[in-house]
Amino acid sequence: MQDVTVVLVEGGMPSTAVAPVEIFGTAGVLWNFMCGQDAEPRFRVRTVSQDGRPVHTGVSLVLQPDGGIEEVEATDLILVAAVGADLEAACPLHAALYPWLREWHARGVTIAGVCAGAALLAEAGILEDRLATTHWAVVDACRRRYPRVHWQPERVITESGNVLCSGGVYAAVDLSLYLVEKLCGHQLAMETARALVLETPRAWQIGYGAEPPEFAHEDRRIQKAQDWLFRHFTDIDSIEQLARRVGMSARTFERRFKRATGETPRHYLHRVRVNAARHLLENEQRSVQEVSSAVGYDDVGHFRRLFKRHTGMTPQAYRAHVEALVSGNVARVGRTPHH
Repeated sequence: MQDVTVVLVEGGMPSTAVAPVEIFGTAGVLWNFMCGQDAEPRFRVRTVSQDGRPVHTGVSLVLQPDGGIEEVEATDLILVAAVGADLEAACPLHAALYPWLREWHARGVTIAGVCAGAALLAEAGILEDRLATTHWAVVDACRRRYPRVHWQPERVITESGNVLCSGGVYAAVDLSLYLVEKLCGHQLAMETARALVLETPRAWQIGYGAEPPEFAHEDRRIQKAQDWLFRHFTDIDSIEQLARRVGMSARTFERRFKRATGETPRHYLHRVRVNAARHLLENEQRSVQEVSSAVGYDDVGHFRRLFKRHTGMTPQAYRAHVEALVSGNVARVGRTPHH
């Protein structure tokens, strides 16, 4: 069981707080109930506000937290909900939150900002020199207010060390499912998504749900290569092409990339493509040939072999497995859980 703390803030959209509560709270529970199995909750979820008082959202809904931020004695994950679009007005209202976030960040706790809640992470100073995303409507204000943050609003999710952000109100769903997958595995994330009738998490505003690059290292040129690869993974011709983009020889690039990320550039590229293919197989009815071409493989036989190497199943078997889970869920709805 991991402890999740959702921070309610004044003036934002309530779904940016409620969606994470629902997703973490139902992980290992709702799907199991639907399938007639005992619940296996994986997260303890609490909500807090700065002072423990109710929070007025940007619509006609008031949220009552479980307590205040100072009552949190231990947590594994903190999610900060979205504030309103007027950052000049919103940021001063949450002054007590910033030292609290800095303290938990210094302890190594994972912290995520949902939508415009990313601005509160930036205000606390924990986004400096990191990639971040936020709602497109506030990104220009964020760039002016926090010039040391590398804003990338075209992404649904960014991850830089133990700090994550999501762009857009309903990207709270993508971020929460992504964290369920990261912390508890793809199977649980997929079951949670199916139980709530959601797609598996997107990471990119345009295109596919590929896994975003992790920058848990300080090699800036390799970070640049990872970022470019993530944006263009469908049309990379060769690793040499990628090496040239960051001004290295292929040999030097291969060595530095593996030292920084723990895997070769080619394996990393295949993993990004397979993750994108997995998302398409789960959520769309394209043929395997179409999925293969969509993620950058013209040779469908080569794609099948790589997919099986990375997932343990062929693309056809993987899709059948997902469909069996869904149909099994439908068949079991209404059954009494086993005791």
